[in-house]
Amino acid sequence: MTQVQEREPELCARIDALLPQTQCTRCGYAGCRPYAEAIAAGAPINRCPPGGTATIAALAALLAREVLPLDPACGEASDPGVAWIDAEACIGCARCLPPCPVDAIIGAPRFLHTVQAARCTGCELCLASCPVDCIRMQPRPRDTAAPGAADNRRHVEQHRRREQQRSELQQRLLRERKRTAQAGS
Repeated sequence: MTQVQEREPELCARIDALLPQTQCTRCGYAGCRPYAEAIAAGAPINRCPPGGTATIAALAALLAREVLPLDPACGEASDPGVAWIDAEACIGCARCLPPCPVDAIIGAPRFLHTVQAARCTGCELCLASCPVDCIRMQPRPRDTAAPGAADNRRHVEQHRRREQQRSELQQRLLRERKRTAQAGS
């Protein structure tokens, strides 16, 4: 635990609750919780494009700080939309699956991938992972609301648990293979 977490866990939690939980990393931190911890330690409150001016105002009120304009180095305060995968160009490499913090992309290696628009936060983290540039951002469908912070938080936790389970399984398999190799020597 960091010193901030030990000293002010309630403040970090209150700050984190105001953030949109898109986990887009545009603020320069690895996600919303690390940004909340940095804010509690004195980092600027104006680095969250998905939250925009409403989040900046809420953070300023909570922390008794001045309301600042969104830092343009972090992006614009507009809904980036949702990721869309071009079925004709997708090669099924599955490189887009791990970077999606909310598991909005559905697919498997060598199969077409698709995006659940209702789950996509618009973080754009999948774009750089695609070797054939078949993922684009497009406007969110009118009949599909952007997911809220509570849903995003739940999906991120599910993603982290799944990744942790995958890592533990890989470690277990590696230990077993080493034992088998040593027994065979």
